[in-house]
Amino acid sequence: MEIITTHKNVDFDALASVVAAQKLYPQARIVLPRSVNANVKAFLSIHKDLFQVLSPLEVPLDAVKRLIVVDAKRWDRLDCLDSLRQRRDLEIHVWDHHPGETDLEAQEFRWNDTGAAVTLLVEELEQGGVDLDPVQATLFLAGIHEDTGHLTFPCTRARDARAAAFLLEKKADLHVIQTALRPGYGPQHRAILTRLLETVVRDKISGYTVAFARADVKGYVPDLAAVVTMLRDVLNCDAVFALFWDERRNQTIVIGRSDADTLDLAQVLRTMGGGGRPEAASAVVKAAKPAGVETWLREILNQNGNGYVKIFDLMSFPVFTVAPEEIAEDVHEKLRRRGHTGAPVVEGERLVGIISVRDLVKLTRPSQLKAPVKAYMRRSVRTIGPQCTVTEALRIMVKHDIGRLPVLEDGRLVGIVTRSDLMLYYYQLI
Repeated sequence: MEIITTHKNVDFDALASVVAAQKLYPQARIVLPRSVNANVKAFLSIHKDLFQVLSPLEVPLDAVKRLIVVDAKRWDRLDCLDSLRQRRDLEIHVWDHHPGETDLEAQEFRWNDTGAAVTLLVEELEQGGVDLDPVQATLFLAGIHEDTGHLTFPCTRARDARAAAFLLEKKADLHVIQTALRPGYGPQHRAILTRLLETVVRDKISGYTVAFARADVKGYVPDLAAVVTMLRDVLNCDAVFALFWDERRNQTIVIGRSDADTLDLAQVLRTMGGGGRPEAASAVVKAAKPAGVETWLREILNQNGNGYVKIFDLMSFPVFTVAPEEIAEDVHEKLRRRGHTGAPVVEGERLVGIISVRDLVKLTRPSQLKAPVKAYMRRSVRTIGPQCTVTEALRIMVKHDIGRLPVLEDGRLVGIVTRSDLMLYYYQLI
């Protein structure tokens, strides 16, 4: 089985890209993430008989042999496909236009900094002489228009304009596009915009005028990005960061908007595990309230300041360690008594692994409990140095979903820092 998928919160570029990709991979099924932007959902409801899509929950993942990812290049941007990540026999193809690193080990990787991802696919369809009907041409052109701001955003490339001209020749309907791309704006959006304006704080950071605003949301709110764009237009700042606290999901959604020739928001929010384009980016920070996230943002933006804190200032030492020959159940009991969730495994002065309570609770058989801890420790351990910045340490933790980082100096364990240590710093509690 072959499947084509894209990023969560599906926009028109994402939808256009999966449909265009299916014309290049005719045996593949489209798997659309469960979160879809409101205007895309409206378009699909009208054209539901033309686009056959599956939910990720409907896919027998064990049967998937090839994964085609469009308009994304990171696992955390995909919906409910984590189990495929460990599959060594999985063939992966990627088509994307976003800057930054990928963690998808793709056999075929097609990337260019076009304004829209679908531009890359349209070029391939044109070169291959693949026929397009007017509905497909309209959808593909909508994807280009949305991601390039009707060919006016600084991210727009000549290739986007050429692809748009080709689609117009294929009878793309501009009237349909104008209607489809009109953002929904109702009472809920007005209330959120009002709250953002009430909480705005402007500051001069690294020579830029940056605004921060906060609002509470309950669950998924469509077209939040459009509200933030309006906020930026009203405030006329170099950059705006809106922080939305979702108490039910215990997470803060960060949406940033700027002028492309000022701050690179994609680079800023990649540190938080997010991404996007230089002028439009977002991130979701779990288990962190807006106050802490705003402090983190300020630290990233002001990282050349004199007060930049190093890991040496926050790490714990001396470090509680265990030896590789210690018995698993004894180590579990030591961790429980100390209230630790894990510990480095050290042989002499050399770090050889790390063991966590999460690893140990999986052991149930007596033979497992009596085995040395080296049988269950993780040998591939990510570490940092004492001069590493707090921002970089937290970026590593977010990217690799780890809760602690041993601190090494000249190959010797000198300390350890946990995610709780870093978040306490950002909440200014230490």
